[in-house]
Amino acid sequence: MKFLQTSSIVALSILLMACYRFADTNEAPEKPYQPNKTTEVAYFASGCFWCVEAVFESVRGVEEAVSGYAGGFTDNPTYTSIGTGKTGHAEAVAVYYNPAEVTFETLVTVFFGSHNPTTVNGQKPDYGTQYRSIAFYKTDTEKKIIDRAIATLQKQYTKKIATEVTLFTKFYKAEVYHQDFERRNPNQAYVKAVSIPRLNRFKRKFPALLKKEKQLIVE
Repeated sequence: MKFLQTSSIVALSILLMACYRFADTNEAPEKPYQPNKTTEVAYFASGCFWCVEAVFESVRGVEEAVSGYAGGFTDNPTYTSIGTGKTGHAEAVAVYYNPAEVTFETLVTVFFGSHNPTTVNGQKPDYGTQYRSIAFYKTDTEKKIIDRAIATLQKQYTKKIATEVTLFTKFYKAEVYHQDFERRNPNQAYVKAVSIPRLNRFKRKFPALLKKEKQLIVE
């Protein structure tokens, strides 16, 4: 029994570190995405970007979601450097969307509805400042939308919402092998145990927001 408990602890430890420790740097081919003249971009951080990217790409009106880094004070951050927690950057996602199909306000709803905004510096099972919750804004109007959403949501939580509301400055695109990570690696341990369940929880919660081709829930 002691051996089984020890083995379970070791296995769990490996899984919990998976999002940061994944070392396969095989690069995926760049996607031929080109934003339109009317395309707008929103930026959010809410834990491991593999999860966040998949959630936003399932939303109707979202043309593309790109994993990257934002919110810090160092130039040209990398996956390794932000993993130290010393760059100030968080794993973030740039959400390219068609404002005629989905509004910034709806994207804010997706953001808050797909993670626990009361968790400080992390989203289970990933913890550290690089996994903190941040809603970035580029205009006063966007800031007001975020602030209004927080004020409404705070009434539903006993803990204080920890989401940072931050003026957007710069987004650094993550290494190519991180892009579309969940879609390309459905059998990876972390993806199966964390990313896919998180996506499915979102799908069940907001079915009306999903693209038709994303409505299927795959366990």
